[in-house]
Amino acid sequence: MSIIRTAVYPGTFDPITLGHLDIITRGLHLFGHLVVAVAASQGKRTLFSLEERLELVRRSVQDLPGVEVDCLPGLLVDYVSRREASVVLRGLRAVSDFEYEFQMVGMNRKLAPGVETVFLMAGESTTFIASHLIREVASMGGDVGALVPPPVVTALQRLIREKPAT
Repeated sequence: MSIIRTAVYPGTFDPITLGHLDIITRGLHLFGHLVVAVAASQGKRTLFSLEERLELVRRSVQDLPGVEVDCLPGLLVDYVSRREASVVLRGLRAVSDFEYEFQMVGMNRKLAPGVETVFLMAGESTTFIASHLIREVASMGGDVGALVPPPVVTALQRLIREKPAT
């Protein structure tokens, strides 16, 4: 008998990368239902608006049954509870990721003891991919096509074309 368990994969996804998709795909094998929760990103200045990020994620996961994309409006543990989930899925690339995530797990555990966090290590081909690097390389005209899904390439090219010259 198989139990379908819901996991929430939160992030700003500005933009979504092939590293994120790797975690989503692998997480889907562990959980029957995966909610990709796109954070409104208070305190972070994003390249793409929340609506654009939601749409880019939706277009990037449209062929993955069992994946849902939703907005994460506030506190993660409150959202997880509302979604009747019990697991937060996170990806780790490096030791620096672990240090940040370790603090977050401690806080989440204090706020919601019944919510577990599951970490997946980034695949070796995606360890170096970070959204901030994608934004930087793309802004300088670099080719990020092998690092992000096609909808993101198109969106980045559009933004660069529309960006006023300085």
